Amino acid sequence: QVQLMESGGGSVQAGGSLRLSCAASGFTNNGYCWGWFRQAPGKERDRVASIGSIGSFGITTNYADSVKGRFTISQDSAKSTLYLLMNRLKPEDTAMYYCAADPQAPVYCSAGNCYCSPRQDSNWGQGTQVTISS
Repeated sequence: QVQLMESGGGSVQAGGSLRLSCAASGFTNNGYCWGWFRQAPGKERDRVASIGSIGSFGITTNYADSVKGRFTISQDSAKSTLYLLMNRLKPEDTAMYYCAADPQAPVYCSAGNCYCSPRQDSNWGQGTQVTISS
């Protein structure tokens, strides 16, 4: 069974940076789609970024519009740790951040680009809190 543990959250001022980590264990193959999601109080859990290997496209990444150009998702070569580097943080980035791993994630394609996104019933970590003050 896949186990995920997030770390790296904290409180920073707007404009600052944080790097989240997600330690993964128990996965049996390399065919997982990995992602970062976040949930603010009173709101739904939304996808922030995802990464996965998709056929002829190779390793692909995809970001929510709200974080494009500021956040970077990456993974170590062993796929044992997932990262989310967050720059130019804004107060609206305040949320609990979760990592997810899905062996059967759907693939979405648009304008010649494809990406995967973990499903809501994926394997999840317990989350790490990110708080951005103005």
